[in-house]
Amino acid sequence: MEEKKIISKRIRRQKSLGKLGNIYGTLLLLFIYIPVLIMIVYSFNAQAKNYYWAGFTLEWYQNLFEGSKLIPHLWTSLIVAFAATAISVVIGTIGAVGLMRFEFKMKRLISNSLYIPIVVPEVVLGISLLILFDTAKIPLGMPAIILAHATFCIPFVIIIMRGRLAGMDMSVEEASMDLGANRFVTFFKITLPMLVPGILSGAFISFTLSIDDVIISNFVAGPYSTTLPVKILSMVRAGFSPEINALTSMMVFVLLVGILLNSVVQVLLRKRARANIKVYF
Repeated sequence: MEEKKIISKRIRRQKSLGKLGNIYGTLLLLFIYIPVLIMIVYSFNAQAKNYYWAGFTLEWYQNLFEGSKLIPHLWTSLIVAFAATAISVVIGTIGAVGLMRFEFKMKRLISNSLYIPIVVPEVVLGISLLILFDTAKIPLGMPAIILAHATFCIPFVIIIMRGRLAGMDMSVEEASMDLGANRFVTFFKITLPMLVPGILSGAFISFTLSIDDVIISNFVAGPYSTTLPVKILSMVRAGFSPEINALTSMMVFVLLVGILLNSVVQVLLRKRARANIKVYF
Protein backbone atom coordinates (compact mmCIF):
# COMPACT_ATOMS: atom_id res chain seq x y z
CA MET A 1 0.00 0.00 0.00
CA GLU A 2 2.80 2.39 0.87
CA GLU A 3 4.49 1.70 -2.47
CA LYS A 4 1.24 2.44 -4.28
CA LYS A 5 0.89 5.73 -2.41
CA ILE A 6 4.46 6.69 -3.29
CA ILE A 7 3.89 5.83 -6.95
CA SER A 8 0.61 7.77 -7.05
CA LYS A 9 2.33 10.80 -5.49
CA ARG A 10 5.06 10.63 -8.12
CA ILE A 11 2.46 10.40 -10.88
CA ARG A 12 0.54 13.39 -9.50
CA ARG A 13 3.78 15.33 -9.15
CA GLN A 14 4.77 14.53 -12.73
CA LYS A 15 1.33 15.60 -13.98
CA SER A 16 1.49 18.88 -12.07
CA LEU A 17 5.01 19.54 -13.36
CA GLY A 18 3.83 18.72 -16.86
CA LYS A 19 0.98 21.24 -16.56
CA LEU A 20 3.35 23.91 -15.26
CA GLY A 21 5.72 23.16 -18.15
CA ASN A 22 2.89 23.53 -20.65
CA ILE A 23 1.81 26.83 -19.11
CA TYR A 24 5.39 28.11 -19.11
CA GLY A 25 5.93 27.06 -22.73
CA THR A 26 2.66 28.71 -23.81
CA LEU A 27 3.53 31.98 -22.05
CA LEU A 28 7.02 31.93 -23.57
CA LEU A 29 5.66 31.43 -27.10
CA LEU A 30 3.10 34.18 -26.58
CA PHE A 31 5.81 36.53 -25.33
CA ILE A 32 7.89 35.84 -28.45
CA TYR A 33 5.20 35.80 -31.13
CA ILE A 34 2.56 38.31 -29.97
CA PRO A 35 4.64 41.32 -31.15
CA VAL A 36 5.05 39.64 -34.56
CA LEU A 37 1.30 38.97 -34.78
CA ILE A 38 0.53 42.59 -33.82
CA MET A 39 2.89 43.79 -36.55
CA ILE A 40 1.18 41.57 -39.13
CA VAL A 41 -2.31 42.72 -38.06
CA TYR A 42 -1.36 46.40 -38.20
CA SER A 43 0.11 45.94 -41.68
CA PHE A 44 -3.55 45.82 -42.79
CA ASN A 45 -4.53 48.87 -40.72
CA ALA A 46 -5.96 51.83 -42.62
CA GLN A 47 -4.56 54.25 -40.02
CA ALA A 48 -1.07 55.35 -41.05
CA LYS A 49 0.35 55.99 -37.57
CA ASN A 50 -1.02 52.74 -36.06
CA TYR A 51 -2.36 54.54 -33.00
CA TYR A 52 -5.68 52.68 -33.29
CA TRP A 53 -7.45 50.27 -35.63
CA ALA A 54 -9.16 52.21 -38.42
CA GLY A 55 -10.25 49.39 -40.70
CA PHE A 56 -8.85 46.80 -43.10
CA THR A 57 -6.79 47.91 -46.10
CA LEU A 58 -4.24 46.58 -48.58
CA GLU A 59 -2.91 50.06 -49.35
CA TRP A 60 0.50 49.53 -47.78
CA TYR A 61 1.09 46.30 -49.69
CA GLN A 62 0.01 48.04 -52.87
CA ASN A 63 2.46 50.87 -52.22
CA LEU A 64 5.29 48.34 -51.89
CA PHE A 65 4.69 47.04 -55.42
CA GLU A 66 4.23 50.50 -56.90
CA GLY A 67 7.72 51.90 -56.60
CA SER A 68 8.43 51.83 -52.89
CA LYS A 69 11.84 53.12 -51.78
CA LEU A 70 12.34 49.95 -49.74
CA ILE A 71 12.41 47.53 -52.68
CA PRO A 72 15.95 48.40 -53.94
CA HIS A 73 17.30 47.89 -50.43
CA LEU A 74 15.44 44.56 -50.23
CA TRP A 75 17.19 43.42 -53.44
CA THR A 76 20.53 44.48 -51.96
CA SER A 77 19.85 42.43 -48.83
CA LEU A 78 18.81 39.40 -50.88
CA ILE A 79 21.92 39.54 -53.08
CA VAL A 80 24.14 39.86 -50.00
CA ALA A 81 22.32 37.07 -48.18
CA PHE A 82 22.52 34.61 -51.09
CA ALA A 83 26.19 35.38 -51.75
CA ALA A 84 27.17 35.17 -48.08
CA THR A 85 25.20 31.93 -47.72
CA ALA A 86 26.94 30.35 -50.71
CA ILE A 87 30.38 31.31 -49.41
CA SER A 88 29.72 30.21 -45.85
CA VAL A 89 28.20 26.87 -46.91
CA VAL A 90 31.13 25.97 -49.17
CA ILE A 91 33.84 27.02 -46.70
CA GLY A 92 31.92 25.72 -43.69
CA THR A 93 31.33 22.28 -45.23
CA ILE A 94 34.96 21.88 -46.25
CA GLY A 95 36.14 23.15 -42.87
CA ALA A 96 33.85 20.80 -40.93
CA VAL A 97 34.97 17.79 -42.96
CA GLY A 98 38.61 18.74 -42.41
CA LEU A 99 38.16 19.20 -38.66
CA MET A 100 36.30 15.92 -38.26
CA ARG A 101 38.19 13.65 -40.64
CA PHE A 102 41.83 14.76 -40.37
CA GLU A 103 44.41 15.33 -37.66
CA PHE A 104 46.80 18.28 -37.90
CA LYS A 105 48.63 20.78 -35.74
CA MET A 106 46.63 23.54 -34.02
CA LYS A 107 43.38 21.64 -34.68
CA ARG A 108 42.10 22.26 -31.15
CA LEU A 109 42.96 25.98 -31.38
CA ILE A 110 41.15 26.35 -34.70
CA SER A 111 38.17 24.39 -33.39
CA ASN A 112 37.87 26.56 -30.27
CA SER A 113 38.37 29.80 -32.20
CA LEU A 114 35.20 29.08 -34.20
CA TYR A 115 33.16 30.32 -31.24
CA ILE A 116 34.85 33.75 -31.17
CA PRO A 117 32.67 35.36 -33.90
CA ILE A 118 29.61 33.92 -32.16
CA VAL A 119 30.51 35.11 -28.65
CA VAL A 120 32.08 38.47 -29.54
CA PRO A 121 29.54 41.35 -29.57
CA GLU A 122 28.57 42.49 -33.05
CA VAL A 123 29.78 46.02 -32.34
CA VAL A 124 33.30 44.70 -31.69
CA LEU A 125 33.16 42.45 -34.76
CA GLY A 126 31.89 45.31 -36.91
CA ILE A 127 34.66 47.67 -35.82
CA SER A 128 37.28 44.92 -36.33
CA LEU A 129 36.05 44.21 -39.86
CA LEU A 130 35.96 47.92 -40.66
CA ILE A 131 39.59 48.28 -39.58
CA LEU A 132 40.55 45.16 -41.55
CA PHE A 133 38.87 46.36 -44.73
CA ASP A 134 40.47 49.78 -44.38
CA THR A 135 43.92 48.21 -43.87
CA ALA A 136 43.45 45.81 -46.81
CA LYS A 137 42.14 48.67 -48.99
CA ILE A 138 38.82 46.86 -49.57
CA PRO A 139 36.22 49.49 -50.48
CA LEU A 140 33.10 49.63 -48.35
CA GLY A 141 29.98 48.48 -50.12
CA MET A 142 28.39 45.25 -51.24
CA PRO A 143 31.64 43.17 -51.47
CA ALA A 144 32.58 44.26 -47.95
CA ILE A 145 29.11 43.39 -46.64
CA ILE A 146 29.23 39.95 -48.27
CA LEU A 147 32.66 39.19 -46.76
CA ALA A 148 31.54 40.47 -43.35
CA HIS A 149 28.36 38.39 -43.36
CA ALA A 150 30.25 35.30 -44.51
CA THR A 151 32.69 35.82 -41.64
CA PHE A 152 30.07 35.44 -38.91
CA CYS A 153 28.01 32.82 -40.82
CA ILE A 154 30.86 30.35 -41.42
CA PRO A 155 31.21 29.30 -37.73
CA PHE A 156 27.49 28.48 -37.53
CA VAL A 157 27.73 26.31 -40.65
CA ILE A 158 30.82 24.49 -39.35
CA ILE A 159 29.18 23.76 -35.98
CA ILE A 160 26.03 22.42 -37.68
CA MET A 161 28.04 20.33 -40.14
CA ARG A 162 30.22 18.90 -37.36
CA GLY A 163 27.08 17.71 -35.60
CA ARG A 164 25.89 16.11 -38.84
CA LEU A 165 29.26 14.44 -39.43
CA ALA A 166 29.38 13.15 -35.87
CA GLY A 167 26.09 11.32 -36.41
CA MET A 168 27.08 9.77 -39.74
CA ASP A 169 27.97 6.11 -40.18
CA MET A 170 31.56 6.05 -41.40
CA SER A 171 31.24 2.42 -42.44
CA VAL A 172 29.55 3.58 -45.66
CA GLU A 173 32.59 5.70 -46.55
CA GLU A 174 34.94 2.87 -45.61
CA ALA A 175 32.96 0.48 -47.79
CA SER A 176 33.24 2.91 -50.71
CA MET A 177 37.03 3.12 -50.36
CA ASP A 178 37.30 -0.65 -49.91
CA LEU A 179 35.56 -1.03 -53.26
CA GLY A 180 38.23 1.08 -54.97
CA ALA A 181 36.95 4.66 -54.74
CA ASN A 182 39.44 7.30 -53.65
CA ARG A 183 38.70 10.04 -51.09
CA PHE A 184 37.63 12.51 -53.78
CA VAL A 185 35.06 10.15 -55.32
CA THR A 186 33.89 8.99 -51.89
CA PHE A 187 33.29 12.57 -50.77
CA PHE A 188 31.16 13.53 -53.80
CA LYS A 189 29.36 10.19 -54.19
CA ILE A 190 28.83 9.17 -50.55
CA THR A 191 29.70 11.86 -48.01
CA LEU A 192 28.24 14.92 -49.72
CA PRO A 193 24.76 13.41 -50.34
CA MET A 194 24.63 12.36 -46.69
CA LEU A 195 25.58 15.91 -45.68
CA VAL A 196 22.76 17.57 -47.65
CA PRO A 197 20.38 17.89 -44.65
CA GLY A 198 23.11 19.64 -42.64
CA ILE A 199 24.02 21.81 -45.63
CA LEU A 200 20.40 22.93 -45.99
CA SER A 201 20.14 23.73 -42.28
CA GLY A 202 23.40 25.68 -42.36
CA ALA A 203 22.31 27.55 -45.48
CA PHE A 204 18.96 28.46 -43.94
CA ILE A 205 20.56 29.76 -40.74
CA SER A 206 23.21 31.69 -42.70
CA PHE A 207 20.57 33.28 -44.91
CA THR A 208 18.47 34.28 -41.89
CA LEU A 209 21.44 35.74 -40.00
CA SER A 210 22.62 37.67 -43.06
CA ILE A 211 19.31 39.19 -44.05
CA ASP A 212 18.61 40.14 -40.43
CA ASP A 213 21.95 41.80 -39.62
CA VAL A 214 21.98 45.50 -38.77
CA ILE A 215 25.06 46.36 -36.70
CA ILE A 216 27.83 44.88 -38.85
CA SER A 217 26.12 46.01 -42.07
CA ASN A 218 25.91 49.53 -40.68
CA PHE A 219 29.71 49.59 -40.23
CA VAL A 220 30.74 48.24 -43.64
CA ALA A 221 27.84 49.20 -45.92
CA GLY A 222 29.21 52.44 -47.29
CA PRO A 223 27.03 55.21 -48.75
CA TYR A 224 25.64 53.34 -51.77
CA SER A 225 24.93 49.79 -50.58
CA THR A 226 22.44 50.08 -47.75
CA THR A 227 20.76 46.83 -46.75
CA LEU A 228 17.09 46.62 -45.84
CA PRO A 229 17.53 46.37 -42.02
CA VAL A 230 19.81 49.42 -42.01
CA LYS A 231 17.31 51.35 -44.15
CA ILE A 232 14.42 50.36 -41.88
CA LEU A 233 16.40 51.51 -38.84
CA SER A 234 17.00 54.92 -40.42
CA MET A 235 13.32 55.20 -41.41
CA VAL A 236 12.12 54.35 -37.90
CA ARG A 237 14.36 57.08 -36.48
CA ALA A 238 12.97 59.66 -38.91
CA GLY A 239 9.35 58.59 -38.58
CA PHE A 240 7.40 55.36 -38.73
CA SER A 241 6.04 54.20 -42.09
CA PRO A 242 3.28 51.56 -42.36
CA GLU A 243 5.08 50.12 -45.39
CA ILE A 244 7.62 48.70 -42.95
CA ASN A 245 4.91 46.57 -41.35
CA ALA A 246 3.82 45.32 -44.76
CA LEU A 247 7.33 44.46 -45.93
CA THR A 248 8.40 42.76 -42.70
CA SER A 249 5.14 40.80 -42.64
CA MET A 250 5.94 39.50 -46.13
CA MET A 251 9.44 38.58 -44.96
CA VAL A 252 8.01 36.65 -42.01
CA PHE A 253 5.68 34.78 -44.38
CA VAL A 254 8.56 33.91 -46.72
CA LEU A 255 10.69 32.68 -43.81
CA LEU A 256 7.83 30.53 -42.52
CA VAL A 257 7.43 29.00 -45.97
CA GLY A 258 11.19 28.41 -46.05
CA ILE A 259 11.08 26.66 -42.67
CA LEU A 260 8.23 24.45 -43.87
CA LEU A 261 10.01 23.56 -47.11
CA ASN A 262 13.24 22.87 -45.22
CA SER A 263 11.41 20.50 -42.86
CA VAL A 264 9.77 18.67 -45.76
CA VAL A 265 13.07 18.34 -47.63
CA GLN A 266 14.81 17.09 -44.47
CA VAL A 267 12.21 14.35 -44.05
CA LEU A 268 12.44 13.31 -47.71
CA LEU A 269 16.25 13.22 -47.57
CA ARG A 270 16.22 11.05 -44.44
CA LYS A 271 13.86 8.58 -46.13
CA ARG A 272 16.04 8.52 -49.24
CA ALA A 273 19.22 8.02 -47.19
CA ARG A 274 17.67 5.09 -45.32
CA ALA A 275 16.54 3.54 -48.60
CA ASN A 276 20.04 3.92 -50.08
CA ILE A 277 21.65 2.34 -47.03
CA LYS A 278 19.26 -0.63 -47.31
CA VAL A 279 20.26 -1.02 -50.96
CA TYR A 280 24.00 -0.95 -50.09
CA PHE A 281 23.70 -3.48 -47.30
